[in-house]
Amino acid sequence: MIAIILPIGALLSGIALLLLGIGLLNTLLALRGSAEGFTDQTLGLLGSAYFIGFILGTWLCPRLIRRMGHIRAFAFFAAATATCVLLHVLIIDPIVWFVLRVITGSALVGIYTVIESWLNTQAPPERRARVFAVYMAINLGALALAQQLLRIDSPLTFTLFGIAGILVILGLMPVTATRLAQPVINDTQSLSLKRLWQAAPIACAGALLSGLAMGGFWGLGAVYAGRIGFAPAEIAMFISLVIVSGALFQWPMGILSDRIDRRKALAIISMLAALGGVLMLVLGPYGQWFLLGAAVFGAGAFAVYPAVIAHLIDHLHRDEILSGNAALLMLHGIGAALGPATAGWLMNYTSPQALPVYFSVMFALCAIYSHLQARRMRDTIVDESAHYVPMVRTSPVVLEMMLDDQTTEEHTDTDAEAELEELIHAEEALDETEQDTVTEQENTAKTPLDVVPNEDNSNQLNDTDKPGTTDR
Repeated sequence: MIAIILPIGALLSGIALLLLGIGLLNTLLALRGSAEGFTDQTLGLLGSAYFIGFILGTWLCPRLIRRMGHIRAFAFFAAATATCVLLHVLIIDPIVWFVLRVITGSALVGIYTVIESWLNTQAPPERRARVFAVYMAINLGALALAQQLLRIDSPLTFTLFGIAGILVILGLMPVTATRLAQPVINDTQSLSLKRLWQAAPIACAGALLSGLAMGGFWGLGAVYAGRIGFAPAEIAMFISLVIVSGALFQWPMGILSDRIDRRKALAIISMLAALGGVLMLVLGPYGQWFLLGAAVFGAGAFAVYPAVIAHLIDHLHRDEILSGNAALLMLHGIGAALGPATAGWLMNYTSPQALPVYFSVMFALCAIYSHLQARRMRDTIVDESAHYVPMVRTSPVVLEMMLDDQTTEEHTDTDAEAELEELIHAEEALDETEQDTVTEQENTAKTPLDVVPNEDNSNQLNDTDKPGTTDR
């Protein structure tokens, strides 16, 4: 494992530091905005602004990276992010924060694109799956750990904003110091939504609905916990628990997804997330028992999008997979942009308990639709069945790495089968050669007894037939 991580250690440490800062900022803004008197609807719009920036960055950042180069582009995006972090605390205004959130979301896509394109180039094909797993573990681990930094000081002070800005700037150092060769970013054309729906309607519905739900969680989860009476340290524990639970349960959910009909698996996973929302609603007044619902919610919610991706790959030809995944990523992003605004409006005009209800409704709709589709028709795999890959939504470049993983695995399986077949033929040929050798040896052993004449008789014959010899 060390041999795999060491060559790309600068990239992984840089993204870890950056995500510590960004993860802290995302929760910090919800708490600070709530303390400043922002309404739930306003806070929801700020959450939507971040994902709007994500969508814009998917289109804009690859062009900037090609123009600047990877290292300068990474420094540019990180500097823009650090500036936005500090401006949040200097200018407390919803409109300014909205603009800053759009810029932050766009810059983060650029950061993801730089790191993931580098990883995709530096990781050998046979090790790419392990690199991908380590990268995703660092993503989720950094976001979970970042929440615990809320314990350092009050959200009303400058301290936490300063720490977030410092972490983002520190993330610049290992990446800008690297001497790794700069990769090339390929253009990825999105598949049309019409073709996407024709190929896998469940994937389209699942991506949109999971985006609506998870956008609401990232934008308003901390606000909801604060509204029901949690202190900042308890809010940090709540967000961290959801993330850690989601990370740990992606593996068993992946096994389930690969072993049964993917649509039924998606229905089960979505229903688990919906159950988590119900448990949060019911257990909210009971203090720490609320965390049980949070753990169940995380276990299901974080596994829906990877299951949707696997289902889509099942129903596309190989030359359509990358463009189809890019289109699905965009659809998920649209849902994530609409989710916080929708959930914030519901919380503003009803009560904070509308958020877990909103989670449950979104995931229940996904579960019901998947179940109905599984009952209506038989699932048909186009080329080969995909493998569930634990992942979180980052940039389109990570889809290339995931596709390369599955391609490498398929080639490895094919090569192994070919080698086994060659070995069997070689053994059969060896057996035939050995049999021929044994037969030849048996024939050789019989020749002295059956063919060679008696030496004495031969000598007597020769003496009788000698010239000049007569009877006396």
